[in-house]
Amino acid sequence: MQLTREEVFAKVATVIANHFEIDADKVTDTMRIKEDLNADSISVMEFVLELEENFSTEISDEDAEQIQTVGGAVDYIVSHLA
Repeated sequence: MQLTREEVFAKVATVIANHFEIDADKVTDTMRIKEDLNADSISVMEFVLELEENFSTEISDEDAEQIQTVGGAVDYIVSHLA
């Protein structure tokens, strides 16, 4: 079953809320992962691993480096879900 973009966003927001200890309601599409969430490279890698687990997908290191915003992560997952 294909998830809608809204469903993917909700799951990503939950992962972000848990990982970066912020309120899921404050997560937006335009939120920048490194700048707005104060994520260092280790935090980003852990976040990507959590996304892979939550969505049973694989995100290459090259692709992970291209993901700058929450919306970018959501769009990536939506386009790579089988």
